[in-house]
Amino acid sequence: MSIVAPASSVDVAAVPLASRQDGRYPRPQVVRRDWVDLSGPWSFRHDDEDAGADAGWAAGVPSPRSITVPFPPESAASGIGDPGFHPVVWYSRTIGHDELVQAGHGADRPRVLLHFGAVDHRARVWIDGRFVGEHEGGHTPFTFDVTALLAETPDGAGHLLVVRAEDDPDDVTQPRGKQDWHEEAHAIWYRRTTGIWQPVWLEAVPTTAIDALRWTPASPASTALSVRFRGRVPAGARLRVALRFDERDEDLGTTEWDATASRPTLEVTVPVARQRNGQAEDELTWSPETPRLVDAVLTLVDASGAVLDVVASYLGMRSVGVGGGRFLLNRQPYPVRSVLDQAFWPESHLAAPHPLAHRQEVELIKALGFNAARMHQKIEDPRFLYWADRLGLMVWGEAPAAYEFSPTAVRRLTAEWTAAVERDASHPSIVTWVPFNESWGIQHVVSDPAQQAYARALVDLTRALDPSRPVIGNDGWEQQDTDVVTIHDYEGDGAVLADTYRDDAARTRALEGLAPSGHPQFVGGAVDRGQPVMLTEFGGVRYQAAGRRTEGWGYTAAVDGDDWVARITALYDGVRASTFLAGSCWTQLTDTMQETNGLLHADRTPKVPIEQIRRAVTGS
Repeated sequence: MSIVAPASSVDVAAVPLASRQDGRYPRPQVVRRDWVDLSGPWSFRHDDEDAGADAGWAAGVPSPRSITVPFPPESAASGIGDPGFHPVVWYSRTIGHDELVQAGHGADRPRVLLHFGAVDHRARVWIDGRFVGEHEGGHTPFTFDVTALLAETPDGAGHLLVVRAEDDPDDVTQPRGKQDWHEEAHAIWYRRTTGIWQPVWLEAVPTTAIDALRWTPASPASTALSVRFRGRVPAGARLRVALRFDERDEDLGTTEWDATASRPTLEVTVPVARQRNGQAEDELTWSPETPRLVDAVLTLVDASGAVLDVVASYLGMRSVGVGGGRFLLNRQPYPVRSVLDQAFWPESHLAAPHPLAHRQEVELIKALGFNAARMHQKIEDPRFLYWADRLGLMVWGEAPAAYEFSPTAVRRLTAEWTAAVERDASHPSIVTWVPFNESWGIQHVVSDPAQQAYARALVDLTRALDPSRPVIGNDGWEQQDTDVVTIHDYEGDGAVLADTYRDDAARTRALEGLAPSGHPQFVGGAVDRGQPVMLTEFGGVRYQAAGRRTEGWGYTAAVDGDDWVARITALYDGVRASTFLAGSCWTQLTDTMQETNGLLHADRTPKVPIEQIRRAVTGS
């Protein structure tokens, strides 16, 4: 039974408002006051012969170089800048007493957690030569409780943290996305990102702590909350959730319930009292135009009312779905105008060059006239998703592909995708899931029943993990069970594009035969069920401004800036002429290595005044 009380019964000031962060905290929806970032200089060494484990490097890496974490060693920002094949690398740094204090370690928070945002692809960790644990999956986070290993400081010198990362460039069963398996970047693939590429940080927590949570909007008037605890929850403990709409300085009420349920997670509905009048529903809903966030403070108390743990979070009240051949946001048709973002920086590769780069990326995408971004072949840093939530940008969550179909590849992608969906499901900005792209990793899905079964299974698994969002079965072509039919078409003539997607007759022609790529649009007996249709890759026009290098690759090429803008405008006019397209995705946001078909240069500067690009994209 839920109890509703004024939000003032919980000290909202105990932790900072989660929706008003500076974008640095690595886990933006489970926020504590104290933590310490372990980014910066570490010791580093390649281990091309894979001899370090037998040689005892877990107790200290000999003859190291300095690397700047979290930048991958292939990147210039790391200070290493070696893009060659190095399948095994080692890192080390000392954790000092002052860092433990900064992380909040003390009598009220005696447990110390060591967090890794992402280490590509397999990581093993030691402290003072003692094995801590291991993790596989280059895009997803992992955490170790290292309290016992940090109980005493040896000789007052701090504790030695050592990480071994293994990322075999020849192993195409790894979910690698756009990371090239050739030593030199080729075609549409880019330099590799090996080892640590997202933050490493320490955080102290109470013995009984709030470990993870998940928000799932159930309607514009309520949301479902799942909570997982770390440690034994004592008898009589209760969890209080205080909601606050900071934009209007308004408390929305506190819900409290028994925290000792037998299940590891608690499924409850958190009502928002002010929403009972249906006319007021839209005042709290999230959209790109009104990215309203509701702050939450979660407080775990024991039977006497003493506080055991407190964290800050936030949620977005919104719904997404499909119906009537349209994408629906908050139950209304919403045209999706997206851009494909490789999220690759020339100086730091898949790692952002600095935390505020995530905010700048979102701001640029919106300034260009887009309301959505397709994060292509990359499970993006949660700090990017935070800014998408806060500033109002819809995001397509997409899995990085493996390039082989085998039991190992199936196991790896399934495990990593499951972890990614679980990590990101609370972000209101994510509006759809994309487990496959262009049959990468299922290259024979047209004829192979096993690959067809795998593709269907991962789509259904995604729906089981998160039934609140549409799932795109295999973006671009060769689709079976999909909530949105997606097409990739790099036609360079806007008039031809307009004819191809003009009306319902054109829709039938587009879906009955082969995709523009020459692949069948449907396989495995699937047919058009009236789903929304989106042109999820188009454009790709190559152009570089004067003074930039002239070589590069794109699907078509412009001769100068005026021609480039005219081509973009004509292609978007073709999309706007369609009576049935529910959305589109332009390829692509930035130039990326050998690809020069971005709207922006690789350094994020626009190729022509940004207003010209925006007019071409939006038509106004």
